Amino acid sequence: MTRRRILVINPNSSASVTAAIDDAVAPLRIAGGPEITVEGLAEGPPSITSQRDADSVVMPLVGRVARDDADAFVLACFSDPGLHAVREAAGGRPVMGIAEWGILRALTLGERFGVIALSPSSIRRQQRMVRQIGVDGRYAGSWSVGASAAETAGADIRGRLIEAGRALVTQRGADVVVMGCAGMASHRSAIAEAIGVPVVEPAQQAVAAAIGAVLLRA
Repeated sequence: MTRRRILVINPNSSASVTAAIDDAVAPLRIAGGPEITVEGLAEGPPSITSQRDADSVVMPLVGRVARDDADAFVLACFSDPGLHAVREAAGGRPVMGIAEWGILRALTLGERFGVIALSPSSIRRQQRMVRQIGVDGRYAGSWSVGASAAETAGADIRGRLIEAGRALVTQRGADVVVMGCAGMASHRSAIAEAIGVPVVEPAQQAVAAAIGAVLLRA
């Protein structure tokens, strides 16, 4: 039997972010499970910081998924760019957006979730997304760290991420925090230890959901 495969796509062109995502999902490469490959999008911007950036990668993502024979796909950007268009292109194969799955996981861990955001424009997109999903009553808000996706993959930003997480807890009343960029993945445990509430890394959650969908063929 051919081993089944999940393709994780980083919609920006930052190699450091793609590497951070690959490291984050490494624990999910389990014996008997599907192969998990992580790729960047060469046509994508270095960082998706605006709605225009998010919209610019929709058709490249649609084309990438339509050409690929993977059994499931994960869009590894917290804007979930082109999620519904990509689902159409996938022809019934599962497509997971990391924002959607990160938020859904957060709802199981606490009453009110907050999001560590890249920038003020990221916050506006997150506010719209939360409203569209229909969970705004449990949304404590987002807190910007004023960084690009690539910057979040480095060690220097950890202190700012912790400060943002702590502000969401102490000033916004969040009892669970979602990391609002796939590049932040390596900092999850350090943030959780520092702020004392669960911290969700959304790429891991989306890939875990994709594994379940592939194994159950659902």
